[in-house]
Order: sequence, then C-alpha cells, then structure tokens
Amino acid sequence: MAKWYGMIGFGETVETAPSVYTEKIVERPYFGDIVRNSRRLQTTDKVNDDLAISNQLSVLSDPYICKNFHSIRYATFMGTKWKVSDVEVQYPRLTLSLGSEYNAH
Repeated sequence: MAKWYGMIGFGETVETAPSVYTEKIVERPYFGDIVRNSRRLQTTDKVNDDLAISNQLSVLSDPYICKNFHSIRYATFMGTKWKVSDVEVQYPRLTLSLGSEYNAH
C-alpha cells in the first residue's frame, strides 16, 4: 500500500450577515494509505468529459476527524483538491472515497 499525506477540508456553515450563510473551510493535515488508485471519465453532454478519480484513502483518525467526519468536503491528492463522496468509519481509521475535482465556487 502506498502512503498518503495531505490536507482534508472540513466545511462549516457560518452566518456572515443576518440570514446570510456561507461555508467556511477548515483544513487539517492527515496521514494515511492509498487503498485504491484509479481514475474514470464521466461522459456528459459537454465537449470535454469530466475527469474523476475512484481513489480510496484510509486515514488514521484523531478526535477531531471522528467528531466532524460528516462535514468533510475534500482531500488533497497529487496537488489537487478532490471531493470526498463517501466516508466509511472503521475505527481507528476512516476510509474516504474520492470523486470529482472540488470547486469552492
């Protein structure tokens, strides 16, 4: 198994003005293993297909990630932020499934 080190982004909704909510991202560094390393093309009606990966990261958990696993938005892999599409809790590890590229906008 290959090793992984990167940032995981957690989303937190905060009220910036009365009745106006925005998502604040908190990044934290984590270590883990690459369980699966693959890619896929998502065929759409666009000119160019979207690139997505089907990677799985097994991350060593700490109290913060155990408490906030439901708010994980992305993980960095190979210098790019990828959406976390699925989180499986297998204490003391979490398995993160990555999907398409994360866009903050």
